[in-house]
Amino acid sequence: MEKPVQEYKEKKEYSSFLWEFRKKMFSCRRYALNVILILAGLVLVFGSRHIDLLPQTAVISIAAFLLLLGMMFRIAFEWERVPILRFGRLRKTSGPGMFFLLPVIDIPYDYVDCRITVTDFTAEKVLTRDAVPVYVDALIFWLIWDAAKAKLEVENYRIAVPLSAKTALRDIIGKTTLAQLLTDRDTIGQELLKILDAKTNPWGITSLSVEIKDIVVPKELEDSISKEAQAEREKNARIILGSAELDLAQKYAEASKLYKGNEEAMMLRSLNMLLDAVNNKGSMILVPSEIPHVMNKAVAAALAKRNGGEIVSGDTSGM
Repeated sequence: MEKPVQEYKEKKEYSSFLWEFRKKMFSCRRYALNVILILAGLVLVFGSRHIDLLPQTAVISIAAFLLLLGMMFRIAFEWERVPILRFGRLRKTSGPGMFFLLPVIDIPYDYVDCRITVTDFTAEKVLTRDAVPVYVDALIFWLIWDAAKAKLEVENYRIAVPLSAKTALRDIIGKTTLAQLLTDRDTIGQELLKILDAKTNPWGITSLSVEIKDIVVPKELEDSISKEAQAEREKNARIILGSAELDLAQKYAEASKLYKGNEEAMMLRSLNMLLDAVNNKGSMILVPSEIPHVMNKAVAAALAKRNGGEIVSGDTSGM
């Protein structure tokens, strides 16, 4: 039976649900002072009959002021900006810190996080230019430089940015070969960044960097790619060996010119090679019986040349 094809699944490095939950819980702290003021105003309203220190009119006025103040002011964190709509039109962008709203008239249109955001996106099963299916996982770093544009120009920028990045990545993969995709990740990332930046700038969003995190090749192609790489390394090794052989041949040709017509030097070189073979291998080598006479003759000739004398002919066996 044929095994079912395993689909590519993106690995989650952290729980997005827990992260969003902690983020929402922290954001609720911005309303702590509003809740305190509103509760204080309600306590004064319902408890005004039991307060004898101040006139009832003054107590009600203070309660109304506290209620109005609790509904008017808002707090934005250091990294947040808030577009303010008045009668449906953009009035200004407030934050960070404390700002005031006219109840009912002014509407805060969300708290926009202007920090650098990292989004993981995946282009699943895309054919390269040489018809190879691949799975590409990438990261995009982006930030919002204009909160009003990000909220008013696009309906949901947190969905639009990854989808635009995925579309641009699929388009680039379709124009790139597998070899280029594996070796030129930085070039592909820069090209993808230009496409995204041109698309997201009108939304008040800047794409800072795009990094290709992982490229998954089908299992059946991994062996062929490995064999191709191994063949390429073997080819390079053979080329290096061939170049070394050429260099050795050239050196041997130059050495042969020096040994030509110089039997004594040639004999000493041969004896030296014989001695090296014995010393390195630690073995026994059998040589003809006339070798000692040849050695004595070669040594005498070398000594005579070193001393500037002439070679004396004759039998040197008695030396």
